[in-house]
Amino acid sequence: MNSKSNRQKMHERQRKQKIRTNLIWGGIGAIILAIFGLIIWQGVRPAAGESIQIMVSDPHIPVDSDPGQYNSDPPTSGRHYAEEAQKGFYESNIYTYPAAYLVHNLEHGYVIFWYNCDLLDESGCANLKEQIRTTMDELGGTKLIAYPWNSIDVPLVMTSWGRLQRFETFGAEQVRAFYRANLNKAPEPNAP
Repeated sequence: MNSKSNRQKMHERQRKQKIRTNLIWGGIGAIILAIFGLIIWQGVRPAAGESIQIMVSDPHIPVDSDPGQYNSDPPTSGRHYAEEAQKGFYESNIYTYPAAYLVHNLEHGYVIFWYNCDLLDESGCANLKEQIRTTMDELGGTKLIAYPWNSIDVPLVMTSWGRLQRFETFGAEQVRAFYRANLNKAPEPNAP
């Protein structure tokens, strides 16, 4: 009876060990599948905003030369300089042809906030700038620029390479969704 009982206990221990092993490997497999699923989703997720036809561009144009007309305002692709703008929030225009720098950023996978405070009162402008800054900070500032752009007909437009979204009012969830969907969806996403 003792040997039968010992065999049963050993069999029970082996069965429990096998269950634990299966659970561990099953958990590892589920984690690996989740990681692969996330990677695949990142590559195929739909872009947000309006699709703008990509402008066929010559190689880079000389700095300080006029890039000419773009097919959207603000631009989402087109002729640009070999130099890009620094990431961050710009209070005022510091370039003769800012689009030629900023389009280079778009080519590198940036998302740009183009804002027009001429359409807002002082308080509305301060509020919009604060909302943009807060969101940029929440997103970690990675490949983000905010730039004043007085030719747009709404207070805020966001662009990425070949994508554009207009905002009559700031919508934090829409802004974050545009960023997540379009970040690094560009010809040179691995560039800084």
